[in-house]
Amino acid sequence: MKVHHLNCGTMRPWGGRPFDGQPGLARRSSMVAHCLLLETPDSLVLVDTGFGTHAATDPDGWLGRGFRAMVGAKPTYEESAVAQIRALGLDPADVRHIVMTHLDVDHAGGLADFPQAVVHVSEAERKAAAGARGFAEKTRYRAPQFAHSPLWSSYPDAGELWFGFDAVRPLRGLTPEILLVPLAGHTIGHSGVAVDTGEGWLLHAGDSYFFHGQLNPVRPSCPPALRLLQRLNETDRRRRLSNEERLRTLTRDHPDEVTVFSSHSPVEFRALLR
Repeated sequence: MKVHHLNCGTMRPWGGRPFDGQPGLARRSSMVAHCLLLETPDSLVLVDTGFGTHAATDPDGWLGRGFRAMVGAKPTYEESAVAQIRALGLDPADVRHIVMTHLDVDHAGGLADFPQAVVHVSEAERKAAAGARGFAEKTRYRAPQFAHSPLWSSYPDAGELWFGFDAVRPLRGLTPEILLVPLAGHTIGHSGVAVDTGEGWLLHAGDSYFFHGQLNPVRPSCPPALRLLQRLNETDRRRRLSNEERLRTLTRDHPDEVTVFSSHSPVEFRALLR
């Protein structure tokens, strides 16, 4: 299985400069929307979708003015999954499956670019998005992003163990090397997505944590601003912190078998591009 790492949405909260691979402030204060493109024998598979093409032409309408202000979202067409797939010489129409960590605005924005793809997500997350009420939930789950009626394939329960975590496998119509790993806390149905590359596992941990230093098993760390951003966006603090601790244990005990990364760390994204 060939794996491509895509940044499908740059964010520059608190005056951060664009992530350009340079040291210093650019690494610390910019955030990415880390998505995966998987080339399987049958089709292309996306893990999360980033902002999407609509965000480039109508950023406030698609992402929401409040979200853009909070994270300094800078959507461009060139960073959309569609544009990057084409740049790789591949056809976006071949994306037949999308596996979602969760349905927040910065993760689900590209779903409408692939209306024929089956969207795999936890049942709890799908219901939360469909029943969004109040300002906070409607800001998190943007109704325009789901107006095309996605082809949902949702999963209520996890059925087997994966490195001590509950996991959902197989996902309908997908190779057994791709599975959902429930990691609730950031949202009610938040999941990680594990991929067996043949050379070890990747675990896309979504928004289980924001800063790479949080998985340091000896001295975890997170800048105060990012810590506050996590607090503002979590639905269950106890479960989020518990899953963060479990991820630290996973990286400590299985460093040669599993590579864990989050959605928004430019440091982790750059390391995986090598």
